[in-house]
Amino acid sequence: MTDLVLTDERRKELAALLDDDQRLRAEYPAVAEYLDMAPQLQGTGDDRADAAFDLRFVHYVTGGSDQSVNPYWEIVAPSVSVHSGRRIVDGGQLNGSARLAYAHMSLQAIYAYAVPSPQTLDWVARFCAGRPVIEPGAGRGYWAAQLIAVGLTVDAYDVEPPGKVENVSFPSTPGQQAVWHRVDDMGRYAARIGDCADSVLFLCWPPGWGSNMASQSLMDFEQGGGDRLVFVGEQRGGKTGDDAFFDRLETGWRLASEDDDYVSWWNQADIAQGWVRR
Repeated sequence: MTDLVLTDERRKELAALLDDDQRLRAEYPAVAEYLDMAPQLQGTGDDRADAAFDLRFVHYVTGGSDQSVNPYWEIVAPSVSVHSGRRIVDGGQLNGSARLAYAHMSLQAIYAYAVPSPQTLDWVARFCAGRPVIEPGAGRGYWAAQLIAVGLTVDAYDVEPPGKVENVSFPSTPGQQAVWHRVDDMGRYAARIGDCADSVLFLCWPPGWGSNMASQSLMDFEQGGGDRLVFVGEQRGGKTGDDAFFDRLETGWRLASEDDDYVSWWNQADIAQGWVRR
């Protein structure tokens, strides 16, 4: 594990913030809530590693994009292990910990549902091969921002664009960026998806639980002439996508690529795949 190196100025900034509880709760309520709860939960068994994770959480969440282009990855990277060929965020413990589970939920709301490691971002860029990307269900646009950073063009959309309307999965919270890249509403998406023959559809954790968002997006993409898909999520029977989506993949698409370096949380079974229309 590599210790986080802070400048003297940044250490003083964080010390002043943490010493002023009223200010911390007013300016960064999500951080205050995390620091209240995390010490009460069972950790990984390595107190030093848990403390280092907490420091990264506080540093990057309060620092925003000023401290890193990809703060989500900076927070979790030192907690990644390899088990049976899978790269997973588990803090060195196969079953993770209650403390990491709480951090996982917090980071999902702050950034995104899936972890955008540099290796996965490079894999997506190679698969897209310069084609523009269309992302419905973009949430805060965090993945869109990361894909732009590796040279892609991304149009991001959401039925409830954070910062414009209330989004229960990505709530408006002081001290957090509402979006990391522009996220338009589905009205603009409908206009864009009609002509997408040269584009790649990017579905990152499309909702399951009875939602037809994934299958509808794929059908719209097909009707617009699209023929390349990046899917990040759990497979059939998991927490993402609907049966009709997986049925369409099986009958009309072929798996062209899969990211062997994809990073998942230990308690999830998500993967990253590239599909091409038959």
